[in-house]
Amino acid sequence: MKVLLVDDHRLLADALSGLIEARFPACTVEHAASLAEALARLDERTGLVLLDLGLPDASGLEAVQAVRAHAPEVRIVVLSADDRPETVQAAIELGASGFVPKQADSRLLIQALSATLQGGVTLPPTLLATWPAATPEPAVELTPRQLDVLRLLVEGQSNKLICRSLGLSESSVKTHLEAVYRRLGVASRTQAVVAAARLGLKLNAP
Repeated sequence: MKVLLVDDHRLLADALSGLIEARFPACTVEHAASLAEALARLDERTGLVLLDLGLPDASGLEAVQAVRAHAPEVRIVVLSADDRPETVQAAIELGASGFVPKQADSRLLIQALSATLQGGVTLPPTLLATWPAATPEPAVELTPRQLDVLRLLVEGQSNKLICRSLGLSESSVKTHLEAVYRRLGVASRTQAVVAAARLGLKLNAP
């Protein structure tokens, strides 16, 4: 799988690239130093984008919006020194699948990437500590179709894209989402992503 690392700090990017390729031999890392370069490098092989919010040609979360619009099905994990809960929440609402603070050590970064590559969600403790805990059903059991819908939601896909990906009507997707929210004890897409992170759900495509 191709991982696209988008960061304008060359030394950091080189270190992260080497770390990722050493720990995940199945991944090939490409580097982009700007949003424009990142959009040009996105292709059908790209499975994951590691995205810095401090790019020279994008203003913060604008980069998440641009990558999501350009590649609706790619997973986006934000790398940022700004791990305030409001920043993390905004990134998720714009379609990020995870968020890793830049100040995290290499062990935590590897754990985050491992979880993401297995279909999980990685969020910083700053958000999990301040976000109200969900109250899921005693045994959170989702049907295969509900798991499909939740997986695509965690990947940042809109309802329209979920409909297209699964061949479902908008009303069916809405019904499945309502059931997922109910079982997770949440009321929104962002809360569902946070709940999935807390519960350690693995949502890889079959």
